[in-house]
Amino acid sequence: MSMSEPNWYKSSYSSAQGDDCVEVACIEQDVCVRDSKDATRPHLAVGREEWSRFVAFAARS
Repeated sequence: MSMSEPNWYKSSYSSAQGDDCVEVACIEQDVCVRDSKDATRPHLAVGREEWSRFVAFAARS
């Protein structure tokens, strides 16, 4: 994992308050996911291939 702070992105569907959303960041071989309500908590890191499968599944749902 990179030692610098990753660039986090929120969904364009996030509310104006910015709550109830997740944020994602791409670092090296992983995609990181965190809760936008508490960005100080640890994030979840998954491989890019697994993230792609998740996004494809979510798009079908």
